[in-house]
Amino acid sequence: MSDDVVGALTEAGISATKVDSFGPETIDVPAESWIATHEVLRDEVGLTFFDFLTASDELNDGFRVVTHVADFWGGAHVDHLLVRTLIPRAAPSLATLSGLYAGANWHERETFEMFGITFDGHPNLIPLLLPDGFEGNPLRKEFVLASRIAKPWPGAKEPGESDHAPKAGAPSRRRTLPPGVPDPESWGPRAPGSPDPDPLAPALSAATPARPRRAAGERRTAKQTEPKPETE
Repeated sequence: MSDDVVGALTEAGISATKVDSFGPETIDVPAESWIATHEVLRDEVGLTFFDFLTASDELNDGFRVVTHVADFWGGAHVDHLLVRTLIPRAAPSLATLSGLYAGANWHERETFEMFGITFDGHPNLIPLLLPDGFEGNPLRKEFVLASRIAKPWPGAKEPGESDHAPKAGAPSRRRTLPPGVPDPESWGPRAPGSPDPDPLAPALSAATPARPRRAAGERRTAKQTEPKPETE
């Protein structure tokens, strides 16, 4: 089907590229042709069912926005297509699809909230899922999810690790951070476009030096010089 889709888009003057993928057939289109692409797919190709819209954080490359549209025909037969485009990280914005597919309204609000991507022309682009006053965009890779630190684990067993421990007389012990969670003083959004989502990773790696490896000859020599166990 993707060859027919690319042909229809090419006839409409849209530069579309077929992408190899393990799932549904996928095409990439320029951001400036986002609306025109979906108009052709809906009206000319027949992909009238809108399933979802989301995004992925590609760091220095920007944000990749993707939609899944489909066509049901021949009983249980379904044609699937993923449509992708790439937008810059600085002030990311894309035209809204809510005028073409009503179902895009909810998904664009979620993507705006989670990634900070603005959808121009959206009729009600307001927060959808997060509590009032929440700062940041949780699905950006520079954002640290610190919920395991903000809310202590109630099942702690070590002295001093649980809020249920006695206030007086309990041994003092430094609370162990959950795996993958940075020190509380280093939380927070990082600079957009950071090539390393976790700036603590290099420091942690340097703090744990790799075990030196010996060459095969050194191992053989060391084994030969070891004293043999005494036999009775």
